[in-house]
Amino acid sequence: MVWTPLHAKIHRTIRMRDLFERNQRLLVAVSGGQDSLCLIKLLLDLQSKWGWHLGIAHCDHCWRSDSQANAIHVEHLAQTWNILFYLETATQPLNSEAAARNWRYQALSAIAQENNYNCIVTGHTASDRAETLLYNLIRGTGADGLQALTWQRPLTLGITLVRPLLEVTRTHTKQFCDDLHLPVWEDSTNQDLQYARNRIRQELIPYLQKNFNPKVESALAQTAELLQAEVEYLETATQKLKEQAIEGVNQEYFPGCLPLRLNRRVLQTAPLALQRRVMRQILQQILPDAPSFEHIEKLTSLITAPSRSQTDPFPGGAIAQVQGDWIYIKNEV
Repeated sequence: MVWTPLHAKIHRTIRMRDLFERNQRLLVAVSGGQDSLCLIKLLLDLQSKWGWHLGIAHCDHCWRSDSQANAIHVEHLAQTWNILFYLETATQPLNSEAAARNWRYQALSAIAQENNYNCIVTGHTASDRAETLLYNLIRGTGADGLQALTWQRPLTLGITLVRPLLEVTRTHTKQFCDDLHLPVWEDSTNQDLQYARNRIRQELIPYLQKNFNPKVESALAQTAELLQAEVEYLETATQKLKEQAIEGVNQEYFPGCLPLRLNRRVLQTAPLALQRRVMRQILQQILPDAPSFEHIEKLTSLITAPSRSQTDPFPGGAIAQVQGDWIYIKNEV
């Protein structure tokens, strides 16, 4: 085994950020591309220091004519390294990047649950973090969307998703694979510019590197890291404020209301950032889809609105109405 600076960096990152435990069962998502090959090789080389039990999972989206050959390629690598291999193949068309991502995480979670893995590991890099920040910024988002790729997050009950390479750029993973002669599978869809993320990767990032900052990927990834800590703090403060502001509703006296009302006096003393976050959390509970900025602003405006003010219906039919010191959420009848 060759011990490289990247081995040392990832070993240090895992220890400092407490990403894994010793002797843990890790299910590693491997597409066959440079990032996932770099990841599995690093974990394989570090295995003797940590005692991990590694497994490889591959998800075949059936998008490409060579997808089956891709899966066989990854299976052969697993056999070469004497690692358990799991394959999940899509049975229905996946018509968007979002649909593919959702299916992939569902498939990985199912494999993990069936085979007693409590940790799924992916090869997302600082480059992915930068692209995600730009992608969400262009579409419109708050701080939560800008820091969406986090080091770890709960994926489903008892299973955590971990991304150990978030301080490593795609340039570094390519160099690692080249130096160790790892057989990278080139995915032709990565060059397809009909996908927004590919346009960001192939056109926008190089433009920013050339004209603004050669290290723009690392700079944006660092911004996401800073935002992650701030979002965690804001969410904790929001939860405390929401607990103070929410009170249950007696259905006998307030028919048609959802089982909560919001104390405007409590909310009026809070900063606008926390007011908006409370309202977003409330709307996430009652709307069929994620609330938009307009939905959040409409509900937030009731904190200082005159009594008897009310919103027009939200998606799904609920309305919010001011009565004295309270905001009531009602099912419109």
